[in-house]
Amino acid sequence: MTDAPTPRYDVVPTSLMASMSGLDFVRKMFAGELPQPPIMENVEPFDSTAEPGVVVFHSVPGFRHYNPIGSVHGGYAAILLDSAMGLAVHSMLPVGTGYTTLEFKISFIRGMSKDSGAVRTEGKTLNVGRRAATAEARITDSKGRLIAHATTTCLVFEIPKDAA
Repeated sequence: MTDAPTPRYDVVPTSLMASMSGLDFVRKMFAGELPQPPIMENVEPFDSTAEPGVVVFHSVPGFRHYNPIGSVHGGYAAILLDSAMGLAVHSMLPVGTGYTTLEFKISFIRGMSKDSGAVRTEGKTLNVGRRAATAEARITDSKGRLIAHATTTCLVFEIPKDAA
C-alpha cells in the first residue's frame, strides 16, 4: 500500500466543494487533504491518482465483501465503478459545478474473492457537456484481466449560490 495518511471519511460541505475546480477537489481528496466520502470506507481505495478526465485507484476485495453464495458481492464492484466514473466526470468540472449519476450499467465478466488481491479501477470520461456527461470504467486484476466494466450518464449542474 502507500505511506499516505489514514483516510478520513466524511461529507465535504457543498460550499467548500463549489469553491474549487473538480480536478483540485478530487486531487485534494486523494491526497488526504479533504475527507473521502463515507461509502469509500467499505472499499478502502489506495494508490489513487487523478488527471483531467481520468481517475485510477486500487482496492483489495476481502471476506467482508462476500455475498451468501461465497464470492464478492456485485455491490463492491458497483461502488468502485460508480465512484471511478463519477470522479472522472468531477475532475473535468469547473469551479461552482456539480454532478450526479443519472444511470449506470455494469457488466460482470469474472468473479472476485478474498484471494483476488489488489484490483485496479480506472474511470475515464467519454464526453462532458454543459448539462450531461458520459464516462466508462473498468476493474482489472493484477494480471490485467477484466473483472467488470461500466458506463454512466451524469447530470451536470451549477451549484446554487446559496449552497456555496
